[in-house]
Amino acid sequence: MPAGIREALEKQVAEGKDNALCRLTLGRILGGEDRLDEAIAHLVRALELDPDYSAAYSALGKAYQRKGDTARAIETFGKGANVATRKGDLQAARQMQVLHRKLNKG
Repeated sequence: MPAGIREALEKQVAEGKDNALCRLTLGRILGGEDRLDEAIAHLVRALELDPDYSAAYSALGKAYQRKGDTARAIETFGKGANVATRKGDLQAARQMQVLHRKLNKG
């Protein structure tokens, strides 16, 4: 993703025009830049803004996994799978269930 998108989203947040999609996108961009602590902070904020955001749970779990925080990754994938199931987002639920199981075996 072009760097300009990250700056535009950061400006949007700074101006108080915050939302879960903005935070998810920032989290994904920063995760792709290996800035995992910053990515995690944005993804946590996305879930504070929208506790039912399946994509944010998935991205947060993956960020924790990449950081080596297996316990938080397992917790996040488990909670995210439950939320996605409740919402009827079955593909996201299945993906997080698979990741949850793989990490629990490890």
